[in-house]
Amino acid sequence: MTDPPKPHAPHRSADADRYKWIALTNTTAAVFMSALDGSIVLIALPAIFRGVHLDPLAPGNIGYLLWMIMGYRLVQAVLVVTVGRLGDMYGRVRIYNSGFAVFTVASILLSFDPFDGGHGAMWLIAWRLVQAVGGSMLTANSAAILTDAFPKERRGFALGINQVAGLGGMFIGLVAGGLLSAWDWRAVFWVNVPVGVFFTLWAYRTLREIGRRGGGRIDWWGNITFAVGLSAVLIAVTFGLQPYGGHTMGWTNPLVDALIAGGLLLLAAFVAIENRVSAPMIQLGLFRLRAFAFGNLAGLAISIGRGGMQFVLIIWLQGIWLPLHGYDYSATPLWAGIFMLPLTAGFLAAGPVSGYLSDRIGSRGLATGGALLFGASFLGLMLLPIDFSYWIFAVLIALNGIASGMFASPNSSSIMGSVPAHLRGVASGMRATFQNSGTAVSIGVFFSLMIAGLASSLPHTLAAGLQQQGVPAQVAAQVGSLPPVASLFAAQLGVNPIQHLLQPSGALTHLTAAQQQALTGREFFPNLISGPFHSGLVVVFAFGAVLALLAAIASLLRGSGTTPAARTPEPQTAATGDAFAPEIDGRNAGAAG
Repeated sequence: MTDPPKPHAPHRSADADRYKWIALTNTTAAVFMSALDGSIVLIALPAIFRGVHLDPLAPGNIGYLLWMIMGYRLVQAVLVVTVGRLGDMYGRVRIYNSGFAVFTVASILLSFDPFDGGHGAMWLIAWRLVQAVGGSMLTANSAAILTDAFPKERRGFALGINQVAGLGGMFIGLVAGGLLSAWDWRAVFWVNVPVGVFFTLWAYRTLREIGRRGGGRIDWWGNITFAVGLSAVLIAVTFGLQPYGGHTMGWTNPLVDALIAGGLLLLAAFVAIENRVSAPMIQLGLFRLRAFAFGNLAGLAISIGRGGMQFVLIIWLQGIWLPLHGYDYSATPLWAGIFMLPLTAGFLAAGPVSGYLSDRIGSRGLATGGALLFGASFLGLMLLPIDFSYWIFAVLIALNGIASGMFASPNSSSIMGSVPAHLRGVASGMRATFQNSGTAVSIGVFFSLMIAGLASSLPHTLAAGLQQQGVPAQVAAQVGSLPPVASLFAAQLGVNPIQHLLQPSGALTHLTAAQQQALTGREFFPNLISGPFHSGLVVVFAFGAVLALLAAIASLLRGSGTTPAARTPEPQTAATGDAFAPEIDGRNAGAAG
């Protein structure tokens, strides 16, 4: 005689169905906020520097500007694996909820900067780092919470929405930063407060642990070597962009060399430690899964290309194209964000659709096609003249956004679907580390390529152009020796560097009215920098196309089919770093989707 069906099963099914949408809504808001704050400051930097009364082009202040941009990404790149592991051990929802609270408190303190000048900048940088800690706790565990909540056949859609929200927040932040900073620079931090308070309380009330905790111990030596090693490398990238001695960049600085060498040695020690400890910080055995290994490599390449392209396009628009088309320097940050909307629209349109399709036709074809289209858009941008027709530009960046959307959702679904359930938190953190590290490294790589391109011709071009307008040769040579990174940041900050640099010398007052108008107008600096800048653009976009091709190759190598590890039950002991390894061999380690 069979037992009658349990009367509460339909209720449990309905509850699970309702819970998955609660989890999706909350985690989507979280990753959107975290990513928004990674980019919103880019456009708001002019207002922020004016608000704390700091001259952005003073030689000693370039470091403040770089850390305002890089610090947030650096912390996220370093911490996401650690907090993902903590989520596996002590509860993903618990770590996630705490992250929402930390993020919100840091946002409140950022908006109440009590200092001016360098101290004001340091206050903002310090609390941005704390805010990034909270953001890391959110992003590292959001994908794992969704993977627990959604069945396999709907997981690609859920992760696609989550990934679209994260990258969409990065693009929308460019517009939001301009709009909010036009009202008050503190508003770029205020915007997080009501959203953060509401979703923090809602998360504590509604989210629950449905994945099993692994227990175990903290791998202190692994955490220390990884955090210090990766931090050293990314800090070296930041210092490498700043002038050193008589060089345009700091890559010859002994401190930079020491940081890179020491960081790489510590990362090598980290790998050795992880292969020996009983409860490793990350599961190196995950890299035996083709979907996980090649999916993360592809994601890293795309992340480097996307992050660098975003900065280059902003500088191109703000420093050259918009002034040539009649926009005042003070208005260029806002309009640059608006003119980049096709990029955001393309991504928001393609992301959810590709996530939906990946559940039905698999991830490999969509992700590979997206990477190839991503590279094709770089080739198109490389062929554009400096003073382009906007509609061609809009089509190319829209295609780039569509390509990013085609790639992101299927790639995330393939990575997360390939790992055992008990390792989803650390896998999510490792995926986020690749993405955030790529974005941080991209700034250093693309800026270095651009600065190298400018350094060969910009000093002579700038000095000669100033002398033609009557500026004394000594003053012109002094201005021409300005580090190219300062010219790039002047463009990004919506500052006319010619007027800014000639005012202290008093050279402007000795020129005719026509010469003053020519030098301080909208066209002199953009026309002067166009040639050297275009040389740098060709190198940068060619490099982006190569990265996209490498991402496409890695995506193809992810394999097809369903990874047995994704179906493996919880291991006998969570302390064993290779608990699922016996389930994987050379024949069946193919990727999901």
